Amino acid sequence: MKASRRTFPGLMAGALFACVGMAAPARAAYSEDVLRAWYSLLLELVRHTPTYSPPVASRAFAYLGITAFEAVASGSKVLRSLAGQVQGLQDVPTRVAGASYNDAAVIHAAMAFAVRSHFASTGPTGLRAMKALESKLQAKVWQGLPEDIWQRSTNFGQAIARHISTWSETDGGATVPNLGFPENYALEPGPEHWTPTSTIALQQAPLLPSWGNNRPFALRTPGACDLPPPPHYSEEPSSEFYRQALETRDTTSNLTPEQKDIARFWSDDPMLSPTPPGHWMWIAHQIFDAENSPIEKRVEVLARLGMAIADGFIACWKSKYDYDLVRPVSYIKRLIDKNWEPLLITPPFPEYPSGHSTQSGAAATVLAQDFGDSFAFTDATHARDGLKARRFDSFWAAADEAAISRLYGGIHFRAAIAQGLVQGKCVGAAVNQLKTRI
Repeated sequence: MKASRRTFPGLMAGALFACVGMAAPARAAYSEDVLRAWYSLLLELVRHTPTYSPPVASRAFAYLGITAFEAVASGSKVLRSLAGQVQGLQDVPTRVAGASYNDAAVIHAAMAFAVRSHFASTGPTGLRAMKALESKLQAKVWQGLPEDIWQRSTNFGQAIARHISTWSETDGGATVPNLGFPENYALEPGPEHWTPTSTIALQQAPLLPSWGNNRPFALRTPGACDLPPPPHYSEEPSSEFYRQALETRDTTSNLTPEQKDIARFWSDDPMLSPTPPGHWMWIAHQIFDAENSPIEKRVEVLARLGMAIADGFIACWKSKYDYDLVRPVSYIKRLIDKNWEPLLITPPFPEYPSGHSTQSGAAATVLAQDFGDSFAFTDATHARDGLKARRFDSFWAAADEAAISRLYGGIHFRAAIAQGLVQGKCVGAAVNQLKTRI
């Protein structure tokens, strides 16, 4: 997939369209438009901020989703705050009884503060985009409002975002030095363990080895969805481990055009896409737009989906570094076929389980509860990158395809894919236990 960084200013303008470029919407639509505009920009910031690898992106989506949810829940008769339910979140600010607020102004203030907080390290273009969107949306949202209402609404939205931002700083993932690659890291000895798969100097250490120790959201502990070990490492041709390596080699050597399309559609490489977490966020927004979903449904889904994906990466990364398993490209080139090249570039961290599988299983579990087990949809996330939209009969059909795409790409062995989906289902089930409705 080709990068499209040069189009960032134009894409930012697209993010403004929902609330700025079109004719003034009915007042009831303001909140949906404000949320959509901020998420459109958010997905571009993830695509263009170097530190936003998939785990880091998933964290931002979780906190921003909770921020939007709490901003809306504070004035809703049907939504229930997540305070006291997710790990460490307590005493979210509440509205003053009897005082008047404008919901769109509350959401705008909360999202503006939260996006600035989580993307303070983005580049100059991203900072300008944030400033421009905040200014233009503010003018639109405040138009016609009495000063006391927009001031009260703005102060309250900022108070919610500040509270959640302060909470986020204690989770273990707030600081990502050196793009997430430790400057000093001792590789585990032995052929069964991860070894660098790239000649890039920065990637001689694996990405974010401590991420699995971060505080989760719905999971009680990072290890609440631990997995059984992968097949026992062996170099014997009769072993299960060798058989799975041979499957990966043979599959990638005989890919159909459809399988190549699937591998590329779900690749979602950092800096070339909104990352795998952003892909599932795009799916949600496409459904919102098609269904004309009300604001309460949107923020509920975004908060739940964000937490599921974020907890999925925490659980996955804990398992990855517990087992520290060698990648197919290292094993196959050394023992089976020195000339073999996978379709996709292998990312710089251990193999088991598959991050795509875990986060997709978590996302599918949550979205199926929100929209139904047999909800069909079309995913056009990569339309602007020249990839055709794909149609799915259910969220699990999409999750299964995202998972198997990593076999087609030569990234994973079969066990990592299958067990990642199991882990994701466990994570999603924990999120589904949260009470978001009164």
